[in-house]
Amino acid sequence: MDATADELAGVVDLFGGLTRAELERALSEAAFRADGQSVDEAALETAIEDALESFALVRHERPVDGERRSLLVAGPTAFPSVPDHAEDVPHILDVDRRRLDREAVGETAREQFTDAVEAALEAEDGDRIRHLIDVSYDVEAWAPVELAAERERLEGALE
Repeated sequence: MDATADELAGVVDLFGGLTRAELERALSEAAFRADGQSVDEAALETAIEDALESFALVRHERPVDGERRSLLVAGPTAFPSVPDHAEDVPHILDVDRRRLDREAVGETAREQFTDAVEAALEAEDGDRIRHLIDVSYDVEAWAPVELAAERERLEGALE
C-alpha cells in the first residue's frame, strides 16, 4: 500500500497525532483490510520524509504516556484524506485521540519552517524558496505564528 502525503495526514488526523510506529501499524491494518496488502517500509519512509519536507506532516515532540515522544501531526499544507479501508483503524488500534496544544504545534512548525528556509537559502534553491514562500502563508493560516521576516528573507533571495 502506497500512501500520499494527504493520506498520511488523514490517518494521523484521525488520532490527533501518531508516533511513526503507530502510523505504520495504522497503515498496515488498512493495507491488510484492502485485500491483504502490506506496507512497503522503504516507500513509507520516503512518503513520510516527503510529507515532512512539504509540511503536509509536522513532527512535534510532546509527552505521551509519561515519556517524551515524537508525534506526526497533519500539517499546514495537507488536505487530509483517509485512505480506503482506514476509516475503522481508530477502532482497531488501542490509541486514544490526542488533543494537541495548537500554539505548541504552531511553534514547532515555525521552527521547522525556519530550518527549511535556512537550508533553501544556503543551497540557493530557487524552486524551494518559491515553494516556501507559499508555505509560509499556509503555516500562518494554520497556526498562531508570524513568518513575515522569513518570507522577506526568501523574497530577498529571489531578487
